[in-house]
Amino acid sequence: MAPATETSGRTGKTRDPSRRALLVGASALATAGALGAAGCSRVATASGTEGGELLDRLRAQGVVRLGIAGEIPFGYIDTDGELTGEGPEVARVVFKRLGVGRVQPVPTEFGSLIPGLNSQQFDVVSAGMYINPERCAEVIFSEPDHEMLDAFVVKKGNPKGLNDYADVIRAKARFATGSGYAQIAHAVEAGYAESDIVIVPDQVAGLNAVEAGRVDVFAGTSLTTREVVKKSRTTEATKPFAALVDGQPRVDGAGFAFRPAETRLRDAFNVELRKMKESGELLRVLRPFGFTKVEMTDLTTKELCRA
Repeated sequence: MAPATETSGRTGKTRDPSRRALLVGASALATAGALGAAGCSRVATASGTEGGELLDRLRAQGVVRLGIAGEIPFGYIDTDGELTGEGPEVARVVFKRLGVGRVQPVPTEFGSLIPGLNSQQFDVVSAGMYINPERCAEVIFSEPDHEMLDAFVVKKGNPKGLNDYADVIRAKARFATGSGYAQIAHAVEAGYAESDIVIVPDQVAGLNAVEAGRVDVFAGTSLTTREVVKKSRTTEATKPFAALVDGQPRVDGAGFAFRPAETRLRDAFNVELRKMKESGELLRVLRPFGFTKVEMTDLTTKELCRA
């Protein structure tokens, strides 16, 4: 859980291969359920052709199925029943340029995304998934489209002064995070007993736990925490920070996941994604979901997978 890190030339921040595994947001999944049945039929298996034939098949079908985890702002169904979020909106642009006009959501829990991808339930994981060596052993990733720091949800005014994991331990705070989140490992690395961590389904449940006083702090990504507190009158998000692993700050990079045989599709996707980065279009697409220049990245999949 504490792989080697290295420093980013652009940001000066330490690069980190981990990725929180966020489960589906309860409110988003409830809306998504209506679309689940239509999206969960299996896709055809890849042929033995080198690099895979999925890209050709998607062009012929005119639609690509995206695995999402119902998590705002990474990939979710909005209140109008429409697919949106960081991943789906980037995917829309890229796949349109690849000759695939429509994207179709397949909602599932975050922990089921890689199994669902490899069992042919959808074509691409489009859920802001962190790239790390364990996942790279199961799937292949695009280049990362963003990077992310940690942050906390705390009571207004942050009465216990909880700005990083060391503060949580110092204050003997009641600590919560999501099921499968990377923040579990971050807290344990800092010295918090894993058995004492309160595990909740998602950031909405974490917010509710802080509001109700069941816990003092909920840990998530900087983006999800600042989004989830927007309508809360009693909580706030702390400033983003890099968790320390082996004494070094770590920064996570996220991308799109593909089945290992589909290198042609992944490579074509990367070509278009690179153009979006270079032109500034990527930030323009992501900005409505709360992304800023801080989340733009020059991390590479190669370094994240090997670290």
